[in-house]
Amino acid sequence: MSRPGNTSHITDSTDSVDTPRGADTTEDRSDRGQPRPGGLENTRMPSAAERTRTLVQSTCSSVLLIPGVDAAAWDQLVPLTRSVGPEGDLFLELPADSPAVRTATHAEDDELTAVLELTDVAPVSVPHRIRGRAWVSGWLTTVPGLSGPGRTTLRLETSEAYVDDLWGAEEVEPEDFRDAAPDPLTGYEAELLQHLHAAHGEQLATLCGLLGGRAEGRCAAHLPSVVPLALDRHGLRLRLREDRGQCYDARFEFPAPVRDVNELRDAMYTLFEAAAR
Repeated sequence: MSRPGNTSHITDSTDSVDTPRGADTTEDRSDRGQPRPGGLENTRMPSAAERTRTLVQSTCSSVLLIPGVDAAAWDQLVPLTRSVGPEGDLFLELPADSPAVRTATHAEDDELTAVLELTDVAPVSVPHRIRGRAWVSGWLTTVPGLSGPGRTTLRLETSEAYVDDLWGAEEVEPEDFRDAAPDPLTGYEAELLQHLHAAHGEQLATLCGLLGGRAEGRCAAHLPSVVPLALDRHGLRLRLREDRGQCYDARFEFPAPVRDVNELRDAMYTLFEAAAR
């Protein structure tokens, strides 16, 4: 029986890192150089639709791209707020004088296509800091009466979506996006990762002991720099950087998916206790 908190896989972020015997690794990397997970057959992971919903409903940066609208005015194309309606449509609040609002207003009955581009950046400093991107495209219309003075709400009727992140690159069907739920930790993840990095660095380093044979030749000689990279209801992902600057990821699954911060506290305690044995 494996100990609680055993990692399910390791992923490399450089081609020059030797593959440890018995590790689940991958040769697939995004154009950002991010590690891609291997050996996911027995790994609990959020679906592509859930990951996209999480990004949309998180605090990560976004910009609304509209054909014919000058991208140089990108700061005026950044939604002030964004939310998802019951049918999976996006409601984006922008300044009333935004070129996106003017274009949508003048389009009237014409179909106006647009893409919401989201960029997810790790809240702590790590190599390859952009964790992922997502794109949600559809048709844009104005929604009068939902915003206060100086603001206008635009509705993006979702036609398709795509996510490219730490888990891989996948298309998302509109119905799947509509029915998916964001990760329950998304509103707390940044603060939690920053806290783990600032106050629990030594405990995070002890998790290296849970890697067993997968870490042979890596953690044995010295402890690498360990940085918490991502957190979701299923587990914790660390990025480990060696003296030579090479790095790889290790993911530690929780005994069961957590539903809130209280359950996360218990899951993290279980991980640290397993590492201390």
